[in-house]
Amino acid sequence: MDIRSLQKPLKEQYRNDPNASLITIRAKGGQADVPVACSVDIGRAIYQAEAHQGVGGAGAGACSGDLLLGALAACAQITCQMVAAAMGIPTERIEVTVEGDLDLRGTLGISKDVPVGFESIHLHFDVSAPKATPEQLRGLREKTEQYCVVMQTLMRPPSLQTEWVGPDRTPGRDKFSQESTNESCQDDKS
Repeated sequence: MDIRSLQKPLKEQYRNDPNASLITIRAKGGQADVPVACSVDIGRAIYQAEAHQGVGGAGAGACSGDLLLGALAACAQITCQMVAAAMGIPTERIEVTVEGDLDLRGTLGISKDVPVGFESIHLHFDVSAPKATPEQLRGLREKTEQYCVVMQTLMRPPSLQTEWVGPDRTPGRDKFSQESTNESCQDDKS
């Protein structure tokens, strides 16, 4: 597959009309029969999710942490494959493994000293490209890390707003909103 030819008309369109490049991706959670499970509808597919076994889930399905790491693995994998193809680097194998470390005491509210969420995330790229030069492999790494949307989003968190609405609230009125930026997260840690 010729990635450059595939993307050329898209790049031309976005250069000519920057508004055409703006998209909104949506995921919607839905309640299940038990409080430790839900569905996640991304518009093209519906996934089942459940709480991690360490917080009371059955341990049979993907938890939200699995889905987050899976999104990062998928994005890094596809980005690396597309960059290699665009750079003309012949590869025998590209495999991305993502692992995240967290302390469940934070999620369970056992210790205020333990943060809720991942404390570290590790990406391992296993690339077999025997005909690639060291310069090509360096470029592959730089461009993959530069253009991986999920990796960049986690490294530079966007603002995040929450809105709570319900039958006893008028949407847009009496809503609770919390806006968070990377700087405000940094301030909370001091």
